[in-house]
Amino acid sequence: MDAIELLPVISLLSLVTVEFGGHALLRFLTVDRDALKGPTARAFFRAGHAHAGVLLTLSLVYFLYLPRADLSSGAEWLSGIVLLAGVLAQSGGFFLHLAVGREEGASAGTTVTRAGAVLIAIALVILAVGLIRAM
Repeated sequence: MDAIELLPVISLLSLVTVEFGGHALLRFLTVDRDALKGPTARAFFRAGHAHAGVLLTLSLVYFLYLPRADLSSGAEWLSGIVLLAGVLAQSGGFFLHLAVGREEGASAGTTVTRAGAVLIAIALVILAVGLIRAM
């Protein structure tokens, strides 16, 4: 199985978890208001949820362009896995900060979020270079 066949399926199935997160967020805001303690907790939950949805949607577009980049099979796998790891890290870092961080200051969660941004940037540059070279 090729990367461009499997990885978009993983992205699509991951979007189901984002839908569940939206349901949870709605519940936290309307029914179980004490579950998220304070505006900072709500902000980090919202940020993690929003980043996950937007970045997974970006990944679907990425996987449409990946075959046009004329990369080797190994490079397709590598760039796709780096992208998905970045998406998971970027959005998951917000939730990690929510669990272990404090309102003020950095935490393991903010470090993971930043690392995710770097991974996404690497994957996007790989795709861009591949597309330029394929012209």
